[in-house]
Amino acid sequence: MKVILTRDIKALGEAGSLVKVKPGYARNYLLPNSYAVPANQKNLLKVEEIKQNADKEKLELHGKYKDVINKIEGVELTFVRRADENNHLFGSVSENDIVDKLAEKEIEIHKADVVMDKHLKEIGSFDVEISFTSELKTTVNVNIEVE
Repeated sequence: MKVILTRDIKALGEAGSLVKVKPGYARNYLLPNSYAVPANQKNLLKVEEIKQNADKEKLELHGKYKDVINKIEGVELTFVRRADENNHLFGSVSENDIVDKLAEKEIEIHKADVVMDKHLKEIGSFDVEISFTSELKTTVNVNIEVE
């Protein structure tokens, strides 16, 4: 099924793009959440309008993300966890833990913005990337201490 994206979606493309997706994905996710519109004649004529609306929304989000990045700069998060004698954690520090700890400091982000290859499972200090868009990124220092 072909749809026109109304906002940027990391895995698919930018707003105003004509993309082909599986019908179920379009029907159950993209269309109900207003992330896309069906690619019919009427909507194909409105592609420029869709792009302009998306650009306005990007500018608003860009400012919001800049504010959040300024709050995150220099923030250190400390987690106290149980570990064995080899400094391996019983459990891990995940994206959700980082989001919750930032929320305690009144910094609201989504867990999808936290970029981690794998959960942190050792005692130590780590830099974790927070990425809102391809241009707007920052890092937060995560310290994991033994209980």
